[in-house]
This record gives sequence, structure tokens and C-alpha cells, in this order.
Amino acid sequence: MTPFIPLSFFFLLLQGPLPSFSTNSEGNALNALRSRLSDPHNVLHSWDPTLVNPCTWFHVTCDSNNHVTRLDLGNSNFSGTLGPELGELHHLQYLELYRNDIRGEIPKDFGNLKKIVSLDLYDNKFEGEIPKSFSKLKSLRFLRLNNNKLSGPIPRQLTRLTNLKIFDVSNNILCGTIPVDGPFASFPPESFANNSKLRGPELKGLVSYNFGC
Repeated sequence: MTPFIPLSFFFLLLQGPLPSFSTNSEGNALNALRSRLSDPHNVLHSWDPTLVNPCTWFHVTCDSNNHVTRLDLGNSNFSGTLGPELGELHHLQYLELYRNDIRGEIPKDFGNLKKIVSLDLYDNKFEGEIPKSFSKLKSLRFLRLNNNKLSGPIPRQLTRLTNLKIFDVSNNILCGTIPVDGPFASFPPESFANNSKLRGPELKGLVSYNFGC
């Protein structure tokens, strides 16, 4: 007698192997971000860790290959800190985290976001220095870090960002001098306003770039 084989078994064969949750680095990265943030308005309620594809979550945009390309998390009343996980979003082009209450240092791992075009971290409570790793973001066009508590000099490595069109670090506690090379030659004074220890344009050969720090 032929043994009975449940019909459900054939459906499993047709579907192929079940996806592994651990292989989805983008979903894991976003869940790690959620675990670090206090979310009093439950903005991230749709971020379900049991779903393999984060492209169905609110505030997440993906491309045709289901890679995360945009996070719209601005003005959401988040608090907490950021960790290195966001550096795993290698296809991310737009990161909007403005007007929250996020503290701590900006992770140097943001330098891994090689496709990032716009990085908006303004109106938070970030502290520490601007990561030198930002110099690796060759596609970056908009970098807004204003209205935080960032300190230290403006990294000279950022002058290599030839695509940078908007750069705003006003209302921080930066020190030293303002770069004059590369895209910095065209940024208006308002981009650097209200940094009490920022001494004005760099005078090469006369004053060190970190003068006053």
C-alpha cells in the first residue's frame, strides 16, 4: 500500500526552502535601530521583526530589488542613541532623522553608507565630533547637522566630497577654522553660524585648522 503523504507537504516543496531571518541584514539593522529608540507615539508599530522583508514597513522605502533606499523618521519624537547597525544599509540614499531627541555620538559606521545622497540629522542632541568617515560618502549632496551639540573641528577630509551642495553645521559648539577647499568655497556663512569657538576661514600656512580647539 502506498503511504499517505499530506497535501501540505507538496505545497512546502513547491515553495522551496523557508527564508532565514538571520540572513536579512537590512531587517536586522532596522530592528536594532528600533530597539535603541524610545518611541512614545508608536511610530514604528509596523516594524514587525517576524517579517523577512522590511519593505512593507511604514516609513521605509525600497527599490525594485527590495533594498532599503530611504528612511523617513524625522519629527517623530524619538529619543535614545544610534548604534553601528545603520551602516549595514548599503543601498540607503536618504536618511531623515531630523527633529527628534536623539543623543550620543554619530556612529562612524555611517561612513559605510556609500550610496547616501542626503543625511539629515539636524535638531537633535548629537554630541562628539563629526565623523571623519563621512569623507567616504562620495555620493553625498546634502549634509545637515545643525542644531545639535557637536564639538571639535570640521574634518578637513570633507573637502574631498566634490558632490556636496548643502552643508549646515550652524548652532553647534564646533571649534577651529572653516575649510576653504573643494565645495566649502561656496558654502554661505550661515552654514557655520552660532559656533562660539569657530574662528572663521582657514588661513593656510598661518593658522592651524584646529586653532582655538
